[in-house]
Amino acid sequence: MNHNIRCGVVGVGYLGEHHARIYAEMENVQLVGVFDTDQTRAEIIGRKYGCSVFSSPEALAQQCEGISVVTPTITHASIAIPLLQAGCHLFVEKPLCSNLSEAEAMIAAAEKKHRYLQVGHVEHFNPVNEFLEAQVRSPKFITADRLSPFPQRNTDVGVTLDLMIHDLGIVLQLVRSPIRSIEAIGIQVLSTTEDIANARLHFENGCIATFNASRVSLKKERVIRIFQPGSYVSLDFMGQSGHRVWKESGQIKTEPIPLQKVEPLRAELSAFVDCIVHAHQPKVNGVVARSALSVALEITRQIQANHLVT
Repeated sequence: MNHNIRCGVVGVGYLGEHHARIYAEMENVQLVGVFDTDQTRAEIIGRKYGCSVFSSPEALAQQCEGISVVTPTITHASIAIPLLQAGCHLFVEKPLCSNLSEAEAMIAAAEKKHRYLQVGHVEHFNPVNEFLEAQVRSPKFITADRLSPFPQRNTDVGVTLDLMIHDLGIVLQLVRSPIRSIEAIGIQVLSTTEDIANARLHFENGCIATFNASRVSLKKERVIRIFQPGSYVSLDFMGQSGHRVWKESGQIKTEPIPLQKVEPLRAELSAFVDCIVHAHQPKVNGVVARSALSVALEITRQIQANHLVT
């Protein structure tokens, strides 16, 4: 018998509120409640979206089938593992956690309880990525630029784990080849971790990918450019638009890429609910997220080792 999937949100700051909003709007979901260490904030969100406020994540878990964990990265493992053990399917915002041992523990907890663990690499649900997955066959060179002004929201990680990890996850899935080498540099500007980072990945199949991430830019930019034999595509994750350039009969041709615009977070949460309803693994599960986290941590390590972050 069909029933509404009971969902909740742990952590209802800026991004967590969007999770609550979307759950409240989804037809096949009942937003049961929220929890936040800031009780006043939790009560504001509870009233706004017509749900209960719970005294702990564990109390919320007793009433839910699926929960979004939208808290600081360093708390992900300590919050997520008990919720998985309590029998909840989890959506954990990216990055999965702050180190690989925590990642292994989270993945193991999900497997032991036969629960789904989806990680919030939202760009995997952007129509830009859907186009890339369908059209990119043999990338040889990739550039990914992700720039933004310094965030008003709290962030407890550097720009590599905050922003660049989005593009790392996309590129790893597109290239599908082991990494031969990683080179990275970065500097801190306005925080205690790197605010600008640059990385170059060499893959075993010969593809090279370069990544630029900054959270001290005056403008927002989220652009990926992919070069493969015979064609080149440039796509804008933020504008959900792009163009393709290719050579035909000796002529250089260009055309816009038609994309159906969506709200990626809504598509992502819909996919999470669909996993629960139809019992299938998430597109971005713990294993996929761990691979992106592993590369991001190595980039962060190199930046710190170069003494550019003190």
